[in-house]
Amino acid sequence: MNLVIKEFDLKPGLYLIPTPIGNLQDITLRSLFLLQSVDVLACEDTRTTKKLLDLYEISAPKLISYHNFNEAEKTPYIVSLIKDGNKVGLVSEAGTPLLSDPGFRIVQAIINEGLHMEALPGANAVLPALALSGFATHNFVFLGFPPQKKNRKTFLNNLKNHKETIVLYESPFRIQKLVKELGEIFPNTKRIALCREITKVYEETIRGTLEEVTKVFEERTLKGEFVIVIEGE
Repeated sequence: MNLVIKEFDLKPGLYLIPTPIGNLQDITLRSLFLLQSVDVLACEDTRTTKKLLDLYEISAPKLISYHNFNEAEKTPYIVSLIKDGNKVGLVSEAGTPLLSDPGFRIVQAIINEGLHMEALPGANAVLPALALSGFATHNFVFLGFPPQKKNRKTFLNNLKNHKETIVLYESPFRIQKLVKELGEIFPNTKRIALCREITKVYEETIRGTLEEVTKVFEERTLKGEFVIVIEGE
């Protein structure tokens, strides 16, 4: 694919590169430039990254895996690569690195070492869901995924302490359970927005009270990736 992409001088350092969360056209020209310009790409899933590179006809730089289970091992290696003069890109499987994805450990290491780092703006599910909800956006809190088991009840009960609009992620396997749990914490009249498959073919936003959204689950089987937005006070 021939794209006119302005070239920039890149310093050795770490570059946090957002990638699409569904629609593969949701990527910036600067991200494409970096994907083809860095010396090494640290990937949450090298297979997913390779598909994206192939789509945009980008010759793959050296790909290394960097995920939740090898962060401690790979962080010193990435730091050493940068100290040796390399430009390293960090990509998650989808979306912006560090937003419920790996990356915090390497970012802390780069800061502690005083090395160069840049974070690019780009695709994520938080802001589209917030906009689609119709709720106040001037003051919100993003809390990621609720714990699966340990401390889940405490986490959910603490939601009552927030007056801001709340944004959560949840697995498609637990989304119905989460809506039910929210109904035990908040009044049934509490309004939420359930955004699923953002940027994808079957994108949908279900808005209503907790009681109304609960009834939707009784009538339909909802699949996909979910973002839940809870109206503030």
